[in-house]
Amino acid sequence: MKTLWWQTVGTGNCHLVLLHGWGLNAEVWRCVSEELASHFTLHLVDLPGYGRSRGFGAMSLDEMAEQVLNAAPQNAIWLGWSLGGLVASQIALSRPDRVKALVTVASSPCFSAQDAWPGIKPEVLAGFQQQLSDDFQRTVERFLALQTMGTETARKDARTLKQTVLSLPMPEVEVLNGGLELLKTVDLREPLAALTVPHLRIYGYLDGIVPRKVVPLLDSLWPESESQIVAKAAHAPFISHPTEFCSALIALSQRFD
Repeated sequence: MKTLWWQTVGTGNCHLVLLHGWGLNAEVWRCVSEELASHFTLHLVDLPGYGRSRGFGAMSLDEMAEQVLNAAPQNAIWLGWSLGGLVASQIALSRPDRVKALVTVASSPCFSAQDAWPGIKPEVLAGFQQQLSDDFQRTVERFLALQTMGTETARKDARTLKQTVLSLPMPEVEVLNGGLELLKTVDLREPLAALTVPHLRIYGYLDGIVPRKVVPLLDSLWPESESQIVAKAAHAPFISHPTEFCSALIALSQRFD
């Protein structure tokens, strides 16, 4: 049976839906959920096939977006981290009437490196897919370690991510493979240029998965959007720099008061 895990906390006037990244689950937001719940009505979601959302196989981006949207409040700020950024972006593109603002965190509309476009080399993503079937847990741990590399709190942050993964049943290999396939193939650069809702992009200066070189390229491609770079953060700025992260979201919400 397919069941999407969803938890609502907080009593703020503004709804905020948080979508996690590849391999993880909604527990990753616990480091900021208390602070955010005092300003927002917060919606914590395990993406289909991840964490407590069981019974789902590999899905297309459209299918994943539709499943999440079905359970969501009518009008919310949608925030997606990494792979979750693609899901939130797809929701903003398909149902802008349901999206007050889009926030993408350490996310790219095109994760895969291409001509003159910085990103993860496709062969690296393909390698992760191969390694998943060989040594499932070690591959996930390696990907998590990549996300915090270079920060002052790298070891502690990597431990936080690992504990988040291990706190709940691991996703099926099919689901993880499907997620990597989305990172490898999805390209939303052109569709998002026509986005009509406010769009805030938050990056980590030290991010090895979404290189900071994408920021000026997207500033140019999407002049209506805003970008912020957290100076000493890598791929998980909400874990390494929770105060800066929460401040940016609270400032965004005040525009809608």
